[in-house]
Amino acid sequence: MSSESPAGSTHHLAHPRFAAALAELGLGDLEVRRFPDATRTAQQAADAIGCELSQIVKSLIFEADGQPVLVLMDGSSRVDTELVRAELGAAKVGRANADLVRATTGYAIGGVPPFGHLTRTRVLADRGLLDHDVVWAAAGDPHTVFPMEPKTLVAHAGGSVVDVREQSS
Repeated sequence: MSSESPAGSTHHLAHPRFAAALAELGLGDLEVRRFPDATRTAQQAADAIGCELSQIVKSLIFEADGQPVLVLMDGSSRVDTELVRAELGAAKVGRANADLVRATTGYAIGGVPPFGHLTRTRVLADRGLLDHDVVWAAAGDPHTVFPMEPKTLVAHAGGSVVDVREQSS
């Protein structure tokens, strides 16, 4: 895409740290959409974009034996922490608090992108994300999102594809 195209000029809408990460990855022409209302929850993002809830990527930080781990999950599903624990071979796994999320990623909860973080962490991507041609993820703040093919997103995040989705009873 040329830099004159509308999609080619939207990366500046992303959080500056995330925009820098996109440039570093050669993704400076990635489409970023900004919404006037926050898309802090997966449902808010899906409603704003006009996509299925399962096409939203939730970037969730967990703490496994004191170490942060990023789990990428589709917006319609919940993470099964017991499956994460087993996958990591950890003794204990729980949701990270807001301070650990910000210290690990550089972003606040509700705007955490799947990559472009302050620190390198282990990344687990739930297999369900691969069910779609395109998924949408936060671009560094609760008002911005970007689309990407799921396998490409997982590759940029440095993720391992695993099954960590809570099974409905």
